[in-house]
Amino acid sequence: MTERLRQILKRYWGYDDFRPLQLETIESVCAGRDTLVLMPTGGGKSVIYQVPGLALDGVCIVVTPLIALMKDQIDQLRRRRILAESIHSGMQPRDIDRILDNCVYGDVKFLYIAPERIDSELFRTRFAKMRVSLLAVDEAHCISQWGYDFRPSYLRIARLRELQPEIPVLALTASATPEVAEDIMQQLKFSEPHVLRTSFARSNLCYVVRNTEDKHEHLLRILNNVPGTGIVYVRTREKTETIAGFLNENGITAGFYHGGMGYLMRAARQDDWIRGRLRVMVATNAFGMGIDKADVRIVVHYDPCDSLEAYYQEAGRAGRDGKKAYAVLLLSEGDTPLATRRMQLDFPPVKTILNVYEALFNYLSVAVGDGKGTVHPFNVYEFAARFRFFVPTALNAIKILQTNGYLILTDESDNPPRIRFVVPRDELYRIRVDRKELDHLITVLLRRYTGLFSDFAAIDEDELAHLSGYTVARLHELFKKLWQLHIIRYIPGGRSPMLILSEERLPVANVRISPESYARRKAVAEKRLDSMFRYATEPAECRSVLIQRYFGETDAVPCGACDRCLEQKKRGTDTPGQQALQREILSRLSGGPADVRSLAAQIRRDIRHILECVTVLLREKKIIEESDGKLRINP
Repeated sequence: MTERLRQILKRYWGYDDFRPLQLETIESVCAGRDTLVLMPTGGGKSVIYQVPGLALDGVCIVVTPLIALMKDQIDQLRRRRILAESIHSGMQPRDIDRILDNCVYGDVKFLYIAPERIDSELFRTRFAKMRVSLLAVDEAHCISQWGYDFRPSYLRIARLRELQPEIPVLALTASATPEVAEDIMQQLKFSEPHVLRTSFARSNLCYVVRNTEDKHEHLLRILNNVPGTGIVYVRTREKTETIAGFLNENGITAGFYHGGMGYLMRAARQDDWIRGRLRVMVATNAFGMGIDKADVRIVVHYDPCDSLEAYYQEAGRAGRDGKKAYAVLLLSEGDTPLATRRMQLDFPPVKTILNVYEALFNYLSVAVGDGKGTVHPFNVYEFAARFRFFVPTALNAIKILQTNGYLILTDESDNPPRIRFVVPRDELYRIRVDRKELDHLITVLLRRYTGLFSDFAAIDEDELAHLSGYTVARLHELFKKLWQLHIIRYIPGGRSPMLILSEERLPVANVRISPESYARRKAVAEKRLDSMFRYATEPAECRSVLIQRYFGETDAVPCGACDRCLEQKKRGTDTPGQQALQREILSRLSGGPADVRSLAAQIRRDIRHILECVTVLLREKKIIEESDGKLRINP
């Protein structure tokens, strides 16, 4: 089997052998074992599910929240002549139906789906009929309530295991603490715990924190001193535009990117950056996930992240080619209180959450006892203005309501127009007789689309115009008339999030916000924020060691390249005391290989001092580290 896996890798990717941990993971899932793999950004996670997907019979289902990643992965697979499809919001029902049929009866090898699709009856019915080889869950930390990017839609994934319990699950993430890793396996119903991980150390990445009250000028100085492609991460959409403008004014070609831009503009901007027409992208965290660009030399965080997980993910987009790169965090005196205030906004009082719940259903004109399963376009700015909520307060209240299972707010995407008949079939027949000018359009709708009486159906207005002989403008006039006559409900197409009501509207007195979804999540969020600022302000510890320890690595060695390590070198690492300690370490290792912990126990010195000296000895090639982590004299 191993040789066949290598042949697949060589045939489709052109590589002679796998990277560390790839083959071990692939063999694990090929043996039918549920597996969680923790691998830093750029470690080659896609190969880990694509190779077994080709080696095994059937279709590999890949769950990912990122439509841009779906498109990128599918384009790459198709270029390799591998049949791959995707299902996401905004697709026509007939296209979804065709793709699912091809997965059941055709030769599709990979089906990418957004987690929101899992609960649809159509998908679940077809999934039960598919021959599925593997269920791969990308960005698996999203399933954990204690992770930094929890998404309730991910909790639906485990329901697929009820339909085909024998299918192995491969969960992949670049960042998970031990607690989150345990929760991922539990939520995905692993038959037994099984985690494979690489080190969170990035030897080619230099971590730097700069304290400054003039971030603009400091940013400009950094980008002028570090050549090559870069990313600048900021908190707000407005900042992306102002900082990109500032850089362009100062001779650095920069573009901006955020989630509020249209799909075509975002795609064009991303393409300009990937092809080198833009040197720097100034972006919110909507940018970067899954983008295949290995030669990023610098990632600057103009604002601190809310968690060390998020920072590690974003900073890790630098230096994926293995060459030297920089991850720089700019910190000012006002960042800590600002982040603390933002944290309070993330968890509005329960009374406010209930007020938002009631206002939402009033905004959507949904009565108590109604609304379950309905889908509505949603403009949070209009909603907040009408009911006088602060926009972040409204969004965070909706997020907590989502965590409690009352609704789902999708990401902003291109949504097709949708219609639904709100009159019975018999009444519709009478209308067609009485209103001849509407009869032709109603007939075309009934012939082309099914389920119009039970739910909203996505429609293709250009196709309808062709079938009916009307212009699109005339169609809009007729839809308006049908709406005014209370014959249909019509949702125009456009770019907006969609609000999906998971349950019928309840009286506010019956709405429950669970303590776990509020109090404990708030405590975890505060702890994550505290870890982020400890990383930024810890006066003496190696930045890389702080990150590794946060993710559960107890034997981390100082990197020798971050700003903290460089400061120690400047202060004179090789003091007489440290020289004596280095000699003692060499003396102990002359008796045979040993790991850092056993050295610390033998010498009875603080392990941090041992690590500092080991780093120097490794750098000077006086000792070497073996594959099992033990140190020995370099012969």
